[in-house]
Amino acid sequence: MAIFLPRPSAPGPSAGRSAARGLRRTWPAAALALGAALALSGCGEQAPAQTSAAPARPVQVTSAHLRPREPEKTFVGVVRARREIDLAFRVGGKVVQRKVEVGDRVVPGDLIARIDPEDLKLELESARAELAAATANLAQTSAEDGRYRSLTAKGAASNAELDRKSLAKDEAIGRLERAKRALELAENRLSYADLMSDTAGVVVSTSAEPGQVVSSGQTIVRVARLDEKEALVALPETALAAARSAAAGVTLWADPNRRIAAHLRELSPQADPASRTYAARFTLDGADETVALGMTATVVLTPKDGAAVARLPLSAVFDKGHGPHVFVVEEATHTLVATPVELAGFTDDSALIAKGVSEGDKVVTLGVQTLEPGQSVRTVPAKGATATATASISGEVKP
Repeated sequence: MAIFLPRPSAPGPSAGRSAARGLRRTWPAAALALGAALALSGCGEQAPAQTSAAPARPVQVTSAHLRPREPEKTFVGVVRARREIDLAFRVGGKVVQRKVEVGDRVVPGDLIARIDPEDLKLELESARAELAAATANLAQTSAEDGRYRSLTAKGAASNAELDRKSLAKDEAIGRLERAKRALELAENRLSYADLMSDTAGVVVSTSAEPGQVVSSGQTIVRVARLDEKEALVALPETALAAARSAAAGVTLWADPNRRIAAHLRELSPQADPASRTYAARFTLDGADETVALGMTATVVLTPKDGAAVARLPLSAVFDKGHGPHVFVVEEATHTLVATPVELAGFTDDSALIAKGVSEGDKVVTLGVQTLEPGQSVRTVPAKGATATATASISGEVKP
């Protein structure tokens, strides 16, 4: 295809020379541009438009997680028996035998230990001899009392003598009763030489060895009853109210996936002078044989107010005269949506959102005052202090 360019008109001498020089400079570029345009038009194509889309703005976001407004509190303790009984001899003596060791199971009537019974046997023999003497004395005084009554009736004896014989008889009766009681006591004391278990449980400690001389009431073994178990923990003073009102559960280190229902049975009214904590006992409801004494137990206190809130940084909330809002990133289009929210309260570094956000929503945490709804963004996960503020609010407290 031929291209014809118009010939310039003939100017004056100087102007002609300047125009000629300009034409020589612009001729190649103009010719090339015109040729390219004509070539594209001849081929049925158009030159691409020079457009530039606005880049997506990076924003820092965090995921919203719905959790109870009050965090769960956990305290570590140990499994104990509710009732631990100290077994001791009711009489003193030398221990000659101990039949149980720590960890042994006992039932009512089992022999625990025995002391030397020789001295107790001697006491029993003495009581029997005293009873025999008292019986003979009563027989003698009764016979004399009968004779003097006959003599007094005949006038052969005075009333004063009869009174003395009657009082002697009464004294013999009392002596006989005392001898009987002494014999019973001696028999009981001899039976106390054998220490028997009066409860079912497991031996958790021993305090005396064979050959040791013990006194009456001195602990020989300690037996823990297995019918009721509980978790013993130490609570700080800031957790006393939660211990009284919250729902309690216990998990075991040996079985962390199992939670046992529990309830507060006892809370010490006075703090320990060394640790400044309060001893609390939570009874395990329905604890079976797998819950062994001494196991590590974690008591979890869950507030009864089950209202769930999302904890977001204070910088995520803005109000432009239409109530509190947050910017939520639309996952499909990566654009911002101004979402109205309902505030449940504030902490030192967080806002508690009761309504308006759902689990997993991506919420912008910084620079919300400079953003606009519908704006295209590129998300950057929150880090550092902001991430900490938006983490799960469940915590663990160890005394």
